[in-house]
Amino acid sequence: MTTQDAEAVVDDLLVLPFPPVEEVSRDRRSGPRFHVHVLRASQDFWDDADEETVEAAEEEIDAALRGLVDALTARWGAPEPIDLTPYLHSALNEQPLVDPLGLRQPREQDPVPEPIGWLCMLSSTMLLWRRPDAGRWVSLTVGQHDREFPIELLAAVGDAPIPSNEAGGPSS
Repeated sequence: MTTQDAEAVVDDLLVLPFPPVEEVSRDRRSGPRFHVHVLRASQDFWDDADEETVEAAEEEIDAALRGLVDALTARWGAPEPIDLTPYLHSALNEQPLVDPLGLRQPREQDPVPEPIGWLCMLSSTMLLWRRPDAGRWVSLTVGQHDREFPIELLAAVGDAPIPSNEAGGPSS
């Protein structure tokens, strides 16, 4: 996928209606208030995880990310870097646990909005463009489910509130 193709996907995601329930297709995961699209994926590393192969894949994905960041920055200005690690800690706390004695106390903070809850499981950072004209935000991140899985360049679009880094991420 070229940079122009990736830009077209982002533009499509900005206007694509959000489905009422989660839907998963080959390259896209969508749900209420979000879309996530895999723009580029490396090979998987089940059979070939040597250092050179992984580095080559990382360089290829990084080059695709840089090209798309440059293109979107030219259109919308500099992105806001978002630290996803505070969301990871919150998302992990939200995971259902076996509680046979019923001792677990309900959480008082707001749940981590999707797709942030999913993205923070794949990456520690993302670049965010707030698009008030579209009523949505756009983010790019590079992530990997596990070291044997492909490295992916992901575009996400959503309308759930994302605190700025000055706010320190989600409430604790």
